[in-house]
Amino acid sequence: MRRLGLLLFLPFTLTAETGACACNPADPASLKTRECSLTNEASKQPAGLTVFHLKDASPRKPNRTLTLPTRIKTDGIQTLADLSPAERIELWTAAIAKAKELWGNEWGLAYNGVKVRTQCHLHIHVGTLLNGVDSGITLFVNHPSQIPVPRDGSGLWVHPVGRRLKVHIKEQTTETVLLR
Repeated sequence: MRRLGLLLFLPFTLTAETGACACNPADPASLKTRECSLTNEASKQPAGLTVFHLKDASPRKPNRTLTLPTRIKTDGIQTLADLSPAERIELWTAAIAKAKELWGNEWGLAYNGVKVRTQCHLHIHVGTLLNGVDSGITLFVNHPSQIPVPRDGSGLWVHPVGRRLKVHIKEQTTETVLLR
């Protein structure tokens, strides 16, 4: 049974890796697919709103919230590089504010790399950082504007350390550092 699940997941991840997403608000039928469900939610947001939050719909992730931009990309997987610097700052700032509201100082944010994403629309996982996790290549920043933009399809995760943000870069599956 586990192999079947992997086989069902594999075709989409290969499509996602190549950037071939067919989410298009002008074609409502395209938004009914699983990989376009977040694009569908973004299309429902009121004009003037640039960032919004959703409770993660997965029953296996009851402690997760997602932070998303309302801007929709219709020609492939949306990444942080597709946003302007101002949009990225707003997205990270909103995710951090939501994380602090929900989890105090025990929060973490995770942005998965494109090879493991199951959604075309950009989203940041907001949750409680698991105790003792620390890995990979890291850097410290003082402000959301300093969080790097992965240009190689990799993901990253962020958490507070004192008054700074610790950013773990060059990873694919990042959300596993957060409490499910």
